[in-house]
Amino acid sequence: MQHNIFTAMRSLKFIEGCKGTQVYALNPNGQTAGGGGGAGCGGVGEKFLQHLQDLRVNSARPKTNRSQTSPSHMITNISVENLLPSGLPDVDLLEPQIDPCLRYVDFVQTLADLYRKIADCSQFEKSDVYLEQCAIFRGLSDPKMFRRSLRAARQHAVDVHSKIVLASWLRFERREDELVGTSAMDCYGRNLECPKACMVSGYDPESVNDPCMCSRSPRGEYDDDISIEDNECSTSDEDGDMSFCIGDDEIRCVRYNIASLSRPFRALLYGGFSESKREKINFSKNGISTEGMRAVEIFSRTKRLGSFDLPIILELLSLANRFCCEEMKSACDAHLASLVTDMEDALVLIEYGLEETAYLLVAACLQVFLRELPNSMYNSHVMKLFCSSEGREKLALVGHASFLLYYFLSQTALEEDMECNTTVMLLERLGECAKDGWQKQLAYHQLGVVMLERKEYKDALNWFEAAYEAGHIYSTIGIARAKYKRGHKYSAYKILSSLVSDHKPVGWMYQERSLYCVGKEKMMDLNTATELDPTLSFPYKYRAVLLVQENRMGAAISELNKIIGFKVSPDCLELRAWISIALEDYEDALRDIRALLTLDPNYMMFYGKMHGDRLVELLHPLVQQWNQADCWMQLYDRWSSVDDIGSLAVVHHMLANDPGKSLLRFRQSLLLLRLNCQKAAMRSLRLARNCSTSDHERLVYEGWILYDTGHREEALAKAEESISIQRSFEAFFLKAYALADSSLDPESSIYVIELLEEALRCPSDGLRKGQALNNLGSVYVDCDKLDLAADCYMNALNIKHTRAHQGLARVYHLKNQRKAAYDEMTKLIEKARNNASAYEKRSEYCDRDMAKSDLSMATLLDPLRTYPYRYRAAVLMDDHKEAEAIAELSKAIVFKPDLQLLHLRAAFYDSMGDNISTIRDCEAALCLDSGHLDTTELYNKALKRVDEQQK
Repeated sequence: MQHNIFTAMRSLKFIEGCKGTQVYALNPNGQTAGGGGGAGCGGVGEKFLQHLQDLRVNSARPKTNRSQTSPSHMITNISVENLLPSGLPDVDLLEPQIDPCLRYVDFVQTLADLYRKIADCSQFEKSDVYLEQCAIFRGLSDPKMFRRSLRAARQHAVDVHSKIVLASWLRFERREDELVGTSAMDCYGRNLECPKACMVSGYDPESVNDPCMCSRSPRGEYDDDISIEDNECSTSDEDGDMSFCIGDDEIRCVRYNIASLSRPFRALLYGGFSESKREKINFSKNGISTEGMRAVEIFSRTKRLGSFDLPIILELLSLANRFCCEEMKSACDAHLASLVTDMEDALVLIEYGLEETAYLLVAACLQVFLRELPNSMYNSHVMKLFCSSEGREKLALVGHASFLLYYFLSQTALEEDMECNTTVMLLERLGECAKDGWQKQLAYHQLGVVMLERKEYKDALNWFEAAYEAGHIYSTIGIARAKYKRGHKYSAYKILSSLVSDHKPVGWMYQERSLYCVGKEKMMDLNTATELDPTLSFPYKYRAVLLVQENRMGAAISELNKIIGFKVSPDCLELRAWISIALEDYEDALRDIRALLTLDPNYMMFYGKMHGDRLVELLHPLVQQWNQADCWMQLYDRWSSVDDIGSLAVVHHMLANDPGKSLLRFRQSLLLLRLNCQKAAMRSLRLARNCSTSDHERLVYEGWILYDTGHREEALAKAEESISIQRSFEAFFLKAYALADSSLDPESSIYVIELLEEALRCPSDGLRKGQALNNLGSVYVDCDKLDLAADCYMNALNIKHTRAHQGLARVYHLKNQRKAAYDEMTKLIEKARNNASAYEKRSEYCDRDMAKSDLSMATLLDPLRTYPYRYRAAVLMDDHKEAEAIAELSKAIVFKPDLQLLHLRAAFYDSMGDNISTIRDCEAALCLDSGHLDTTELYNKALKRVDEQQK
């Protein structure tokens, strides 16, 4: 089967030859192709995947344009002191945040254990185990892994309660509450999230992706046009053999029909009570009206509720509870549940449901509350129900208090406001619902983190200790931090030293211990933390601030550039801007603050003393002023030189002048995806959708939102609907991307080519045309049409789409023009600000020594890229240095548990005859992607050998 050439066509960034930095860059069916680099190891080193990496995200980072002249009119009354209300940053005020998620010392073994747990559990337990997987994946940098596990949990859910919570959570992950014109109960068309489908109990994992029934008439089994008026005389005096008297009214009934409603009625009417011999029974003191009793009589004959008014249905529900009429109660429960459509209905009916223990009615009300999150968190009645112990007990009586429910609620609260009382109370309820070990670890650890943020250190210590006792080793750093805050610094140091000596060292251990030591020992711990886990930002920040205090500003910025080059975060951008202001380099400072505000629009600078927008106002007059035309020129310049942060800053500037420009919001989302800031990218996409001025444009953005949250077919449908309204570049581009997100056969490739050509015929700006040409060239390469591919890449380069050098190099390489390929990549290295991928790619077009040098540079610039580790490991295996090869892969796996790395290490272990290690790594890899065929094959072979040895 031919390899999929687009893992993400929206991004310009592609990489041939198993260089994906994301797990999802792998071919989903597990097939592999020969890789570059010339290293082998009995075929193991060559089994790298040929795949493109997120083409949507492809811009690199352009060099900052320094050609602008200084502004001719400066505001002279703004001093550095005004811009820096807190002075220079202080190392004593820096400390790393404790992650509010599960973390493990041996993450690979945790994944392996979880895979076996999923494989061995019964089908009715799978949803709970997938929820555990969600909790573990929550700590990973890729939110798609979490959402995939969440979908699996929903797929295997059995009861209505689990279905409504999981479906609501999936909807929340798309944050559809931010889409203008949508309502909480809207359905996107599949059973997976359909509010009506969630109200049906039963295990049916194959149906979750089927189209739902929302398009059908809402009239159902209860809307049968039977009314009290039409039927009140249907039981004639001749048919009826007894009456219920309520006040002066008599309701004629058939004794047998009423007795059939429940055992208490049967005992009343046919048992030893005096009523069994009476024709008229006084029923006035049983809390039901004459109309209600007539409805009971109708139900006793028809087993239907008809079109009774709501008060009558509520009376029937109450009577059914008192007299144990299960069939009537179920009918009332389901009918009332079908009436709940909005927040107002839910707030009214939830009390009846709780009082009468109506499972479906409460479920329907809960579903509205959950699908209205986070807005419903600000409703006092809703929060009283969820937050209080009494509310939890009421929900428990109806079967609706669960760890799952409070996990969703507490995570939403943590995102909204970590320190508020609501968050604390929800986490306390989460702890009360926790049963399994991992559930207790999570609830107690998160309570510890929240209490630490609230500066309630004694409570924080108690919760962290409880989490540690439940088995969560990572909570040890919370124990140490709480003791440190209470003045016990040496005790904290001893705790961390013991942790380092008792377990295999991990970067966060050394990072934490550095807080409790000084001088050279502190710096040694920080450097060790970076060596073990280069993705930890605190060591870079600390070293940078230390350099600032030594008045080595340039070196401080260089230190921050090391991590910003591969992992962009608001805190690091803030610190770099802070230093730039101290250097009076206002252009760079403003660039970083604008980029920061794109990631977090509400960010408070300088220890929370100044809003980022205010600092933009202060800095703006001190830099060169641009009109909108200047901004477009600057954007082209930065986009072509692959300067994503600079591009983000320009787009932020343009949006300040034109906040309703959906195209700019969309461009912003592409840049954020390139920077792996997926939450911020989704927010920009939602804003683009809300700002759309036409239906066809809105549909395209809705399609991207659906695609990015795992709904490929729905995204395709949006693209097709948009094209039916108006042919546009973006609609064709979306459709081509969504169709190409699988292994393309020749026929599919031809269709994708046609779609991209249609896109190029539609009006668009040069930036997007460059992306389309680049993608089209990639398709031509896969179809072995190298000359056509080269034309596409050359045309892309003519409009300054710099990434096309990479595609052109690939064409030259396939034509055996190795030197030309090398030269193309050299051009890309010279032009691109972010050129780690260019060094990595150029390594394929040179000899082994030069390749090693390029790959070392790639790792230095971006340690998250996995190909260099795999190449070096394969070379070491070729040289029969097995231990060194394993160590090379293990070094990366510690901070990036990647499917490709785990599969290759498993293969190395397999070639060494270490079946136990092979099985462990295969299980960990399959936990990340259970459908990877190569790993499955290797796993089964290792299991068979172990089984044969045991026999």
